[in-house]
Amino acid sequence: MIALTKYAPPVQVTRLKCEICGASYPHGNLYTCSSCGDEGILDVEYDYERIASALSKSPLQDRDQNIWRYNELLPVSADIARPRLFVGWTPIYDAPRLAKYFGIKQILLKDDGRNPTNSFKDRASSVGVLKAIEFGFGEIACASTGNAASSLAGLSAATGLKSYIFVPERAPEPKVTQLLIFGATVLRVLGTYEQAFELCKAACEKYGWYNRNSGVNPFLVEGKKTAGLEIAEQLNGNLPDWVVVSVGDGCTISGIGKGLQEMKRLGFIDRVPRLLGVQAEGARPIVDAFMSGKDLAPSETKTLADSIAVGTPRNWRRAIKQIRLSSGEMIAVSDDEILEAMRTTARIGAVFGEPAGVTGVAGLKKAIESGVINRNESVLCVITGNGLKDIQSAKQAAGQALDVNPSLADLATALSNHVN
Repeated sequence: MIALTKYAPPVQVTRLKCEICGASYPHGNLYTCSSCGDEGILDVEYDYERIASALSKSPLQDRDQNIWRYNELLPVSADIARPRLFVGWTPIYDAPRLAKYFGIKQILLKDDGRNPTNSFKDRASSVGVLKAIEFGFGEIACASTGNAASSLAGLSAATGLKSYIFVPERAPEPKVTQLLIFGATVLRVLGTYEQAFELCKAACEKYGWYNRNSGVNPFLVEGKKTAGLEIAEQLNGNLPDWVVVSVGDGCTISGIGKGLQEMKRLGFIDRVPRLLGVQAEGARPIVDAFMSGKDLAPSETKTLADSIAVGTPRNWRRAIKQIRLSSGEMIAVSDDEILEAMRTTARIGAVFGEPAGVTGVAGLKKAIESGVINRNESVLCVITGNGLKDIQSAKQAAGQALDVNPSLADLATALSNHVN
C-alpha cells in the first residue's frame, strides 16, 4: 500500500536515479528501479546550487550540532518537526597512543557509539521515521541483526510511530532487549538475516508498513552520509589521508563517501580522503567483488561481527563506487583480529566498540602491515557501535576478573600470578 503524501516534498531533491540503468524518477515513496528490480538501488540527487545559496545565507557554524544542521542536504520535508533525540555530531578523538602502537603518523576515532541508541544507525533511522511520516504512514518496519533495529525502535518511540522489527535468531540479546524496552513488536525469525529481510519486505507489502530497510530504501543512506558531512566540517582543513569504515550491506561506507564528496562539491573541503572498507572474513562478498571486478556473488556468513554479517548486500555497487571514486581499497579480517581490535581500541584508544564497530581498526592494522596504508599517513576510523551492544563478544575479548579473598596475602598472590 502506498500512502498519500501529507507534507510538502523537500524542494532540494531533484530526482531519484537508478544506480544500474540510470533511469530517473521523481521524488516519492519509491524503493527500487521498476526496470532493474531489487538490484536497482535508487540514489537521491539534489539541486546543489540551491543548497549552496541556502548555506551562504545561513552558515553551518550558527546551527545546532546534530544531523539537522544539514537540513538542505537531507531529503526530508521542511514541514515536519525533527525528533528531539540528539543524533550526530559525535566526537572525534585523537588517539596518539594507538597511533604509536600501530606505528603510524596519526589515528583519529569517531565514536558513533555516542548516539542515542549507541550506534551509527541512528543517523539513518532519523531520516527513515521522518520519511514515513512525510508519506503518511503510522507503522514502520525493518529487518536487522541488531543496530538498525534498535535505532528504529528508539526513533519510532521519539516520533510516535509503531515499529515492527524482524531479527535473525542470532541477534545479540542486549540489542533485542533494547527493541523491547522501546516498545517495538519484535519478530525473531528462526533463520538467517537474509530470510528476515525477505519476510520483512513481504510483510510491509501485505500490511502497508513503511519499509525502513536501507537495502532497498533510497533515503536511508542520506542519513548515513551525515557522518561524512561531519568529518569534513569537524576536521576542517586537517583531513586525514584515509577514512576507515566497517562494511556489511555497503550503505554506511557509501553514505560516508557521498557526504565527503558533497562537502567537496560545496567547497567546504578541497579533497576527499581515501576510503578503506573492511569486512569480516566470514562475510566478505563486497571485498571479493571489489577485488575481482565482477558482480557480487551472495555467500553464507559466519562471523561474530553480527552487524556486518550480510551475505547478500544490496548496496554493494554503491559502496564500490564510492571506494573507487576516492582511490580507496578494501580488506578482510578474521574474527580473532576483530577481538584483538576490541581490546586494543579500548585499552589503548579508550573507546569501547562492539565487534562490527572496531572491524575498521582491525582492518587498519592489517592494512598498515601489508603496506596498503603508509606509516607516514593519517587515518580516521569510524567506530560504528558501542561495545555493550554485544556483551558476549566483549566478555570473550576482555578476559576474566580475578577472584580474591578479602586479604592482602590473597591479593598479592593473585597479582603475582596475573598476566595483563
